[in-house]
Amino acid sequence: EAVKWYRKAAEQGYAIAQTDLADMCVIGKGISQDDSEAVKWYCRAAEQGHARAQNNLGVMYEYGRGVSQDNSEAVKWYRKAATQGHASAQNNLGVMYEQGKGVLKDNSEAVKWYRRAAEQGYASAQFNLAKSYHFGEGVPKDASEVVKWLRKAAEQGYADAQNKFGRMYQYGEGVPQDDSEAVKWFQKAASQGNAVAQYNLGWMYLNGRGVPQDDLEAVKWFRKAAEQGDAKAQNKLGMMYY
Repeated sequence: EAVKWYRKAAEQGYAIAQTDLADMCVIGKGISQDDSEAVKWYCRAAEQGHARAQNNLGVMYEYGRGVSQDNSEAVKWYRKAATQGHASAQNNLGVMYEQGKGVLKDNSEAVKWYRRAAEQGYASAQFNLAKSYHFGEGVPKDASEVVKWLRKAAEQGYADAQNKFGRMYQYGEGVPQDDSEAVKWFQKAASQGNAVAQYNLGWMYLNGRGVPQDDLEAVKWFRKAAEQGDAKAQNKLGMMYY
């Protein structure tokens, strides 16, 4: 029923409905999964200036879904949406600049777009901005800025940021060294299925850092990470069996 009504509005040229219909095609809800059909509707909405459609069309070009893979086209559509203030597109455009995909690699430009999205509260961009400060790419290295942006992303439940924030506490980078606080953030990320955090949590249990030493808990978390293909965890699990 949703698809039926989206289609009626979409065929009258209503950009929001065109985008919603395309989304249904991408995930195959209420309609057969069809990337080419999704691209058709994203294009119609994007050409009307609809920012979400422009961003989603950029994703389709970046990953070659329903169209030939084309990073330059992806950048074109990300930019159109980003200049309208669309946070996901701003983050995506930042990634393209950071990786030199469809544009010349430019870390300063990447940071510019990450910051715009981060300031809107977009967690992925906050994490990417934190990484830029950590590695000194496009901005000077600054541990306090790393902590600031990691905290914002971590508190929104962004698992990669939670894991990295835990590492900051584990090693006392930009924050006081605190194993208990490290464990807290590793647990948050690990419970979301983040393999690196699961390994880190297992390591803390194995070594009794921030938690009582517990080999069984260590094995539990090493196994979860190992089953996701994490090589360090697979090695540790092998060690525990040995």
